[in-house]
Amino acid sequence: MIAAEDIIVRLDRRTVLDGVSLTVRGGELVALVGPNGAGKSTLLRVLAGLARPDRGQVTLDGAPLAALAPRVRARRIAWLEQGARAAWGMTVREIAVLGRLPHSDAAEAPVATALAAVGLDAMAGRRIDRLSGGEARRAMLARVLATVPEAMLLDEPCADLDPAQGFAVLRLLRAEAGKGRAVIVVLHDLALAARYADRMVLLDAGRVAADAPPEAVMDDAVAGRVFGVRIGAGPTVLPA
Repeated sequence: MIAAEDIIVRLDRRTVLDGVSLTVRGGELVALVGPNGAGKSTLLRVLAGLARPDRGQVTLDGAPLAALAPRVRARRIAWLEQGARAAWGMTVREIAVLGRLPHSDAAEAPVATALAAVGLDAMAGRRIDRLSGGEARRAMLARVLATVPEAMLLDEPCADLDPAQGFAVLRLLRAEAGKGRAVIVVLHDLALAARYADRMVLLDAGRVAADAPPEAVMDDAVAGRVFGVRIGAGPTVLPA
């Protein structure tokens, strides 16, 4: 279980997160949604231990996250940043193997499983800088899976993916949650969030406007008010 309690983050005299509390248990897939600038990516970085809040704390199974050694934290929490890219011409397999660094091994089984899960096992020897944007994005996701973490935090993992690939990624994350992992994902696609998430946490100007099952959030009085659009019965969700 990963939990944030009364998180406040200030950047350049601006309050980015204002008293945010959130608990995600193993087996849950939680989607962080909200307008641009609502604080979604900042909250994800705080949950990953990559940014320190000005107030409040994050705990992992009840223990303060800040007290964990970086290598231990990296074994237990896997992180995929928004727009993650490789700076060198590494192969797809080499990218996936990076997920094993916190374990100090290059165990073949989790790497092979991760590549198969994202559909890149046949491209393991290809250089990542010669792949399409969507393929490269999936290679980065393989790195996260190869860590075999307790919690997975992903910031816009469906960016650069076509709709079919986006559905596939969310099905994969749904399956990872089914294995007992806590999965927290930032999404702009409300249809994907509504279809696959157990809960949607709606952020608005650094505060939690809603934390509820998708059907309770996808409403004119909730998401519609925050986004300034008419939600009605919710967006059309295509079959996976």
